[in-house]
Amino acid sequence: MENIHIYHTNDLHSHFENWPRITELFQKRKKWHTEAGDTVFLFDIGDHLDLSHPYTEATQGRANAELLEKERFDAVTIGNNEGITLPFHSLDQLYNNVSYDVIVANLFYENGKRPDWCIPHKIYETNKGTRIGVIGLTAYFHTLYELLGWKLSLPIQALEEQLVLLKDKTDIIIVLSHLGINDDEQMAENYPEIDIILGAHTHHIFHQGKLINNSLLGAAGKYGQFAGHIEIKFDSAAKKVLAKQAEVYDTNKLPPAENEEQYIENLYLEGKKALSEEVISLPKLLTKQETAGLLCEAVLAWCSADVSILNEGLILDDLNIGSVSYFDLLSICPHPINPCNVILTGAELKEVLTDMKQPSWETLHVKGLGFRGTLMGRMISRGVRTETNGEIITYWIGNKELDPKAKYTVAIPDMFTFGDFFPSIYRASEKHYFLPEFMRNILAEALQRMAV
Repeated sequence: MENIHIYHTNDLHSHFENWPRITELFQKRKKWHTEAGDTVFLFDIGDHLDLSHPYTEATQGRANAELLEKERFDAVTIGNNEGITLPFHSLDQLYNNVSYDVIVANLFYENGKRPDWCIPHKIYETNKGTRIGVIGLTAYFHTLYELLGWKLSLPIQALEEQLVLLKDKTDIIIVLSHLGINDDEQMAENYPEIDIILGAHTHHIFHQGKLINNSLLGAAGKYGQFAGHIEIKFDSAAKKVLAKQAEVYDTNKLPPAENEEQYIENLYLEGKKALSEEVISLPKLLTKQETAGLLCEAVLAWCSADVSILNEGLILDDLNIGSVSYFDLLSICPHPINPCNVILTGAELKEVLTDMKQPSWETLHVKGLGFRGTLMGRMISRGVRTETNGEIITYWIGNKELDPKAKYTVAIPDMFTFGDFFPSIYRASEKHYFLPEFMRNILAEALQRMAV
């Protein structure tokens, strides 16, 4: 019998405050297992990076790739933060100088060619010659990938293709899945030849794993709050898995790593220094409400829309008098959120304009969808004028009264299309996403125009 150990991380999102404890645990355990003659693998299941952190933003994720290299990870797959928050060239060069394998079976260039820096699967051998086939899959945000110049195939189609290629060539099959809990559970139901599914994307946690048919699912939550461990007991003579178990380690309960506070601070300060270039010198303070209004106006023009709508919660703080740097803009607008145009009828637009007046938006708590703040904030608009006569409200778009049957281009943060905030927007059949520009990039341009 041999023991095979797999340690895994997922959805770190550049929460480096937990990284020192995780890596110290992994390296200590790797040393123990190796000295005992066991085989150890380290895998990351995607979304290791998040451009809301200055060190990641300043290096366009290269710092994250280097951290995984430093800790001698064996393989990673990519998540949507690697795939659709980085510009094409940044992702295409992200893993240029790493020795670990980047395994993504369903990612291609526009011409259908697979990038040189990734492979669809890899067969690893243990100390005793056990063959472990590893397949990587990333979430199917095909529309957004295509806007950046990539092409995705259906994850399950890619999985089936790789399982055929691995048939009779492996003793154990592992999937690195950045697809989410629902897809992982269906995968386990439908493909019993898979032994281990390491999950991500939906930030779920399996404290002792979850066994479905033959597949053991493991997942370690988000932000490095947990680190995962899978142990497989394998009969190398009979070529048979005897047992497998999963657990996660709560990083809050791990002993502090050596110099961890200084390490975390240094990463932050390095990023801040790299983003210190001045955008504008402000003659007066801009409140976060004023900054949100400026951004709303800028989005209207940038998207060539009839109306723009956004939530003030996108801006987290005021811009102080004096020098404003790119670091300052990241601090007040850290979200990986892109502008988007949707086409609405006048009747649908009126429904949105009426709904956005509800005071409950200001205190609505929001998580995910690219949003890195806490509260949605008040809804504001530009390009629309309101006239009130008693209980009758009339909306004007430009110099014309809103026509219920006409079609209007409405510029919004893309998060409105992913979350069911406004039914008309969520259901809109015509949507155009602008990538790779984030809201803070448009805000920077607007501030620079103020200086002219």
